[in-house]
Amino acid sequence: MRQGKGNSPRMREVRKWTAHATRVLNKRRDPVVVQTLRSATAATIAYVIALRLSPEKAPLTAPLTALLVVQVTLYATLTNGFRRVNAVVAGVLVAIAFSLLVGLTWWSLALLIVAALAVGRLVRVEEYVPEVAISAMLVLGVTTVGDTAWARVLETLIGAVVGLGCNLLLAPPVWVEEAGESIEGLARRLRQLMLRLGEEAAARGTPVDRAAEQLHEARRLDHDIVEVDAALRQAEDSLRLNPRVREGLLHRVVLRTGLDTLEICTVVLRVLARSLTDLAKEREPEPLFEAETGATLEQLLSEIADAVVSFAVLVTTHLSASAESAEERLAAELRTAAGTRDKLALLLREEAERDPRHWQLPGAVLTEVNRILDELDTEHRTRRLLEELDRVSREQRVRMPRLTRMRERLGVQEQLWQNRTGVGRRSR
Repeated sequence: MRQGKGNSPRMREVRKWTAHATRVLNKRRDPVVVQTLRSATAATIAYVIALRLSPEKAPLTAPLTALLVVQVTLYATLTNGFRRVNAVVAGVLVAIAFSLLVGLTWWSLALLIVAALAVGRLVRVEEYVPEVAISAMLVLGVTTVGDTAWARVLETLIGAVVGLGCNLLLAPPVWVEEAGESIEGLARRLRQLMLRLGEEAAARGTPVDRAAEQLHEARRLDHDIVEVDAALRQAEDSLRLNPRVREGLLHRVVLRTGLDTLEICTVVLRVLARSLTDLAKEREPEPLFEAETGATLEQLLSEIADAVVSFAVLVTTHLSASAESAEERLAAELRTAAGTRDKLALLLREEAERDPRHWQLPGAVLTEVNRILDELDTEHRTRRLLEELDRVSREQRVRMPRLTRMRERLGVQEQLWQNRTGVGRRSR
């Protein structure tokens, strides 16, 4: 029998190389790989240039500065580069002053460190304050202080310029996709916890220990939010001053408001887990709810859990072709959940009339699911998004009036407001 064309050794080899190339391309966007390659390139170039311009035989300050200046994002490189140059130059000047006055002794070294740290605070180099003292000690410890000091300044400037140039020529990647994946991952963890809470509510008996375990899991979600926030900050930095991005402000605001909504949902979910735990303590060994009420609450939490994931997908695909379908799916899920919520409200009222004990705890459960539904509502999201865009635009006009006027002349601001209006229409 003849071998199928799709299963031939040549085709298998092609598929193998294609898969390998895909993995390599994906690795190219990995933060560790990007940082390593760009840092090594910048340090090497800085050393080669410093060999020609610096009087030192081994001008290692240049590659060291380039290595420390280059960051994953262009915005971080610019801010860190300027602060690092200020720190090194300040330390060199302090060392020159001390070398002319007292030289190097144990007590002058102590005074040098105190003075360098104080100067670092004055010039506002923030996290690079220790760099001022390090530079001062390295310069003061050599014999030909004057020549070495100015050579160190030159090497520092070379390293900083090369680091900045590498980031301008080798445009850093935009980390919006990675931030979106983190947001969707948080939404899926919220969904899993909601499903488990629903199962506990519908169970014919919920031990207090099991309810408390769900509460502890809800509290651990705070750590996940911290990690997602860090990924989002990196994405926001990658959008600032990046020539590859035209609508950086809109991207940042949409992602940030989306994470804020999920964070509020996480807090409310933790309160819901607390209410269910308290209810389990009061009613043990009885079930938390009657059979129909528990099943309805389980169904409602399942519907809200699906809506949370749809909300995260909508936030992370706000400018893509699938955004409209994602919003329609979210709106449909919220309408279904609202109907189930109304049914649950009637069942809880009837249950409270038959057994008024601890009526405030089931009432709290209803209040908390209402709050989550309100946070996920598309109109609520639109209102918050537009308010945040207005606030950021006002702050930008106050903080950088010249840049704002330039953007208006170039039509960038007008395009932003057109996108703002489009987001508002799409979210209604």
